[in-house]
Amino acid sequence: VQLQASGGGSVQAGGSLRLSCAASGRTFKLYGMGWFRQAPGKEREFVAAINWSGGSTDYADSVKGRFTISRDNANKTTVYLQMNSLKPEDTAVYYCAADKAAWRRTVVTGTSDFGSWGQGTQVTVSS
Repeated sequence: VQLQASGGGSVQAGGSLRLSCAASGRTFKLYGMGWFRQAPGKEREFVAAINWSGGSTDYADSVKGRFTISRDNANKTTVYLQMNSLKPEDTAVYYCAADKAAWRRTVVTGTSDFGSWGQGTQVTVSS
């Protein structure tokens, strides 16, 4: 699976952005997907994840109630991260990633659980 993230940009606090992660490869629908972020000087951290069917999701406490992850299994090509009520502390490079294991029912959240990574898209939130 090859991944291409897009949709980042600069917004003011309280604004919204929608990130997209386009996947190539006919087996995309078999894998759970996740979003991570990395701010300058900090380690990459988990943001949100969804299992292969789209039936289960998980979020970092810092984004619960503000971010929503979803996947377009109809077309089997894209996963989204809708980000609302953005805060300056959400500023980071956001990466999408695909689970190493196919058909996993549970949602995984560790960076070591993911094999394929996109190139990252910058999100900047100003106060």
